[in-house]
Amino acid sequence: MIHAYSPQAKGRVERLFGVLQDRLIKEMRLRGIKTKQFANEFLLEYLPKFNRRFRVCPANDTDVHVRVPKYFNLDKYLCIKTERTVRNDNTIAHNGKLYQIKEVVKTKKVIVEERLNGSLQIMSKGAGLKYREIAEKPVKIEQPIDLRKSHRPPKPADNHPWRRSLNWNAVAKKESICILTK
Repeated sequence: MIHAYSPQAKGRVERLFGVLQDRLIKEMRLRGIKTKQFANEFLLEYLPKFNRRFRVCPANDTDVHVRVPKYFNLDKYLCIKTERTVRNDNTIAHNGKLYQIKEVVKTKKVIVEERLNGSLQIMSKGAGLKYREIAEKPVKIEQPIDLRKSHRPPKPADNHPWRRSLNWNAVAKKESICILTK
């Protein structure tokens, strides 16, 4: 990347963006271009004329691009990374699909990498994990509800002490005696 160190160079870039966002759209509208195919054909004609008119040659035209080293894995960096939580059954959900992780994972979070070639990689602490896609979601087996079991406590029997009537006079006498004795 060659940085624009002068205000003039920065102005040229901003002017170019202004032209491409304003003048180019108006030119296309004047010619009645409404589809992507016609727009691409128009650009093949428009851009060479625009470049001949407004180009400015650089002061130093050496190529400063650097080759990517062989050991550098671009797929690892040019992908969409998403963090997912590992469920108790060692599965994760991603884009409406369910994946079973075949290895033991000691963390609750993994990174799902969607590569440019369409492949999927599940990573945990920098290491790739083996997985398989689960085609059908497992059907949850519903336990039959036992209607015999009641969540309320059982009713006391008819001769239970709670069912006896309370003699309030006896209670009042005991309390008055307790008060006098203290």
